[in-house]
Amino acid sequence: MTTSPEPIALWALTPGGARLASRLAQEWPAASLHLSKRMAGPHPGAQCFDKLGSALAACFTDYRAHVFFMATGIVVRSIAPHLDHKTRDPAVVVVDDRANWAISLVSGHLGGANRLAAEVADCLGAQAVVTTATDVNARPAIDLVVQELGHSIENPAAIKAVNMALLTDVQIYGHDPYDLVRPRLPQVASVPMQDEAQRPAFGSTPGIFVGDQVMELPPQVLVVRPRTLVAGMGCNRNTAKAELRELLETALAAHALSPLSLAAIASVDLKADEAGLIELAHDMGLPLVCHARADLAKITHPPSPSAVVQKHIGVPSVCEAAALTSAPRGALIVPKMKTPNATVAIARRLLAPPASTSSASAPAT
Repeated sequence: MTTSPEPIALWALTPGGARLASRLAQEWPAASLHLSKRMAGPHPGAQCFDKLGSALAACFTDYRAHVFFMATGIVVRSIAPHLDHKTRDPAVVVVDDRANWAISLVSGHLGGANRLAAEVADCLGAQAVVTTATDVNARPAIDLVVQELGHSIENPAAIKAVNMALLTDVQIYGHDPYDLVRPRLPQVASVPMQDEAQRPAFGSTPGIFVGDQVMELPPQVLVVRPRTLVAGMGCNRNTAKAELRELLETALAAHALSPLSLAAIASVDLKADEAGLIELAHDMGLPLVCHARADLAKITHPPSPSAVVQKHIGVPSVCEAAALTSAPRGALIVPKMKTPNATVAIARRLLAPPASTSSASAPAT
């Protein structure tokens, strides 16, 4: 069993549970062991607590997963006040005191509890218990498909309708110009386009829209945001994060582009230590990619060159060149926009279809 890369908390109330939790902690040295103070016996490295509810309140969201060695009812009552949404809750697995069962209780798909239950069962010789309908019927689940592809779901409320359609063999219509999702889901057929600004003509059945453009779609259509966009940004030294963020959000909104489709913020190497850019990228969960000036100079004809930029750093463009450098074979879809201290441009990357399909890549929407 490999060491889990995610922060995991192991909880036990009884000596039997503590022994099992300690066994698992040996397999996962980075896991945190939490044991009741009422328990006898040494357990090196364990954090001890008086009351389970109070201990969970202090750290439930600090971990991406929790494994409880106790009765399921105790766990249900203890975690209930801390549950938020299935797309954000930590994975929760419950193991009985004799390690007969490893039960996936919360966040089976996106949180990874189904997978974690199987790993725990394998380590302890238990039987994994998974109850999600798509898993027990060996059907694909749209939320897992999107997660595995590294993209984002904008409207999680539509997951249920799409997964039910997959479970019951109802045909789903999808707008998926990159063929990212469709090869994984045989029930998805191409949706026709209509004239109104090339909007997909979805009907009343569940559907899937894959694209970075913001548009009004029926509520039963699951909106998948592929990581197709790169924001190139330049700025004066010590430009505030607030100004940078407002400029980026304005550019996205002006061209009806979703921030969930951003893959990176790109700039020039001189800005690798720019606090505002670093903070903006961190807040948005994006990498800040800073290109060498020699690489930016290879973009020989940026749409909006600057003589001032050429004079001071030796290249005619920062934001447009950085966006294009981070999007090989892509296209600039938002030319330079600026504020008194900052510039932004947005490029769209080309995405290849999954390796399991031979479909040719197509332009993004």
